[in-house]
Amino acid sequence: MKGNKVTELVLDNCLCVNGEIEGLNDTFKKLEFLSMANVELSSLARLPSLNKLRKLELSDNIISGGLEVLAEKCPNLTYLNLSGNKIKDLSTVEALQNLKNLKSLDLFNCEITNLEDYRESIFELLQQITYLDGFDQEDNEAPDSEEEDDEDGDEDDEEEEEDEAGPPEGYEEEEEEEEDEDEDEDEDEAGSELGEGEEEVGLSYLMKEEIQDEEDDDDYVEEGEEEEEEEEEGLRGEKRKRDAEDDGEEEDD
Repeated sequence: MKGNKVTELVLDNCLCVNGEIEGLNDTFKKLEFLSMANVELSSLARLPSLNKLRKLELSDNIISGGLEVLAEKCPNLTYLNLSGNKIKDLSTVEALQNLKNLKSLDLFNCEITNLEDYRESIFELLQQITYLDGFDQEDNEAPDSEEEDDEDGDEDDEEEEEDEAGPPEGYEEEEEEEEDEDEDEDEDEAGSELGEGEEEVGLSYLMKEEIQDEEDDDDYVEEGEEEEEEEEEGLRGEKRKRDAEDDGEEEDD
């Protein structure tokens, strides 16, 4: 990997030799974040020029002075962590005044923190900084650097959530209209089914009536035929009777 493309470099726990780490040089021109925690670094004299460097982690080393080098090699630093080093006096920290963009400084576990009015003195000495050991002068905690980077992303996420959660105006009304139309169609279908059922019942009823009428007509015809037959038989009987009487009169003559 070429150094001129690297923007973040972590060398924690790497052993430095004669105040430098092998391979770390001024070819890292785009480096913005460098961490060299616990590398037994005692001096910053051999630190390469890193003009774009903004965050420098140097915690848990044995640095006791020589901080003026930072203004020469890393003039754009905004965050510097010197926690756990051998810094004892305000005069040592005074060299950081030339870091005009410095906003946050950490000196945890350094002897200097035991001085009376330590915080007030540092804020007075380094008026460009906003946060000392993670807090400003009103004891407000410094925002996490990752949270700052995520703020823009969170705003974009919120906009996306709003777009997903809220349908466009008029969309709900269209949905309601479609639901009403679906309900009307269901009612029409149910009504048509019911109408067909009623029609079937009506047809079957009429057919039954017609069948019953035909049966009644058949009964009526049968009764009429029987009456005609009876009348014919009666006529025949009367004719026989007349014939018999006529025969008797002839015999008397």
